[in-house]
Amino acid sequence: MDLRRQISNLRSWHSDSLNMIAAANDIIPPDWPRWSTAKPSVIKPLTGGLTNQSFLIIAGNAQLVLRKNSAISEALDLNRRAEAAALRRADKAGLCAPVIYCDPGHQYLVTRYIQGEPWCVGRADALKQLAQLVRSIHALPAIDAQLEIDDKVASYWRSIDDGADFYTALRALDPKLQRHIAIAKSLNDGICLCHNDLLMANLIAVDNGTLYAIDWEYAAMGDPFYELAVIVEEYRLDKRQQQRLLAEYLNRPAMQIDRQRLDHWGVIYGYLSVLWYAIQWCSGAMSQPHINTKIRDRASNLSAQSSAILQLKRTKLF
Repeated sequence: MDLRRQISNLRSWHSDSLNMIAAANDIIPPDWPRWSTAKPSVIKPLTGGLTNQSFLIIAGNAQLVLRKNSAISEALDLNRRAEAAALRRADKAGLCAPVIYCDPGHQYLVTRYIQGEPWCVGRADALKQLAQLVRSIHALPAIDAQLEIDDKVASYWRSIDDGADFYTALRALDPKLQRHIAIAKSLNDGICLCHNDLLMANLIAVDNGTLYAIDWEYAAMGDPFYELAVIVEEYRLDKRQQQRLLAEYLNRPAMQIDRQRLDHWGVIYGYLSVLWYAIQWCSGAMSQPHINTKIRDRASNLSAQSSAILQLKRTKLF
């Protein structure tokens, strides 16, 4: 390689290094002295989250996670005060990554970094482990925030463009959804604090058998069967696995009414999920063509799922 090319490469490397340093400086909040005596530095971005940006950082000898909250938090109807309240309770009970700092302006969150692996449904006793975590979450003290499904749906719709090509298909689901909500509410026997987003990316399993829940931004008081329905739908649990999850959570064999509640909340969660993706698409946060296709396919599948459940109710086959 000749000298001129070496100099050119060196200048390019220097420029890239300066850009990385500048980017890192932008990532660390300027008020970091509120939660660290040593100036933090960025180690690397953390992947897996669909909404926020998270980074592994180091401050002194401590490895921490810095989560920068999404710019569309309001559109997604995220209650950061409720999240902070839930985190205080979960932290005290040892159910989440230890909290270092919750920004009062709700722009970011800092927690301890937990070295572990994502929870996997295929592991032995995985459903028992998850059910135990869910029971512990549901036993936490109450917070002043409740998941009101009708309000959540209305909030989501305000952020969806009526010109989107999936708009009509999603609106057509509304009448069915209202029936599921009415039935689910009629079967409810109490509310508790729920995480409401126990996806694989939000569960960390460590070697000693402890399972932690992270990203509590959807936490609210609600029907515990909504929490269970999120798990069933996201992990696509088959009927046998659903029975196992219910039995482990309830500490008794699942009954007919338990399966009813799970089915209706499954449709409700599916509807909220597809509206969530619609917001991401309309806001430009997710602009890939397959997201549009995914929304339309989910709407179609959800309609069929809803019809099947409502038909079974009419024929009293539950």
